[in-house]
Amino acid sequence: MAGNTLFDRLVAAAGATWPSYTRHQFVLRLARGDLPEAAFRRYLIQDYLFLLHFSRAWGLAIYKSDTLAEMRRAQALVAATLDVEIGLHVDYCRGWGIDATALQAAPEAIETIAYTRFVLDRGLAGDRLDLEIALAPCIVGYAEIASERLADPATKLDGNPYKSWLDMYAGAEYQVLAEEAKAALDEQFARRGGEGRFPALAAIFTAATRLEADFWQMGLDAPR
Repeated sequence: MAGNTLFDRLVAAAGATWPSYTRHQFVLRLARGDLPEAAFRRYLIQDYLFLLHFSRAWGLAIYKSDTLAEMRRAQALVAATLDVEIGLHVDYCRGWGIDATALQAAPEAIETIAYTRFVLDRGLAGDRLDLEIALAPCIVGYAEIASERLADPATKLDGNPYKSWLDMYAGAEYQVLAEEAKAALDEQFARRGGEGRFPALAAIFTAATRLEADFWQMGLDAPR
């Protein structure tokens, strides 16, 4: 039932900050098919740089683990990101006229630095639960965004150049990953949490959500 998971409670605590991210104009225009291509290309380049730090975050999660099962889950996510997802992203970018050399040479936007370093800082200063809370708006948020947009009658399906992006994150494989991430939060909160910790975790989640919204805005602000 909605509202019972830690993730649902974090979303509720974030208030208006959550829809400012999940229904950002970048997302709505992407779904309508009228997002400027320059905005999407800038997002793709910065998302490549984000994925590099995403890998580092899961590497840190191995160190922050206290069970073999946790270590194996983090290791699997590191391998999936480095060995599969980054390669798929590079191929996808090539279809938008962005080659690997351009991706590697691109400077990080301030918004990319802000979110990725926030995630790593929370992981270094706190425990694995802090780290995964900081990552949750990205991991679970993308799944919710894609599902919500595809269910919206305003979304353009035929001839939308961005429909493949929506399909990827609304697809069964990614939806399962998001559900596993939510379940991991509940499991860790049971072992590492306690209600006294909730306000601090909610603050991390809300800050990370705000930084994700800034990431969308960074793309939208790309020079035409």
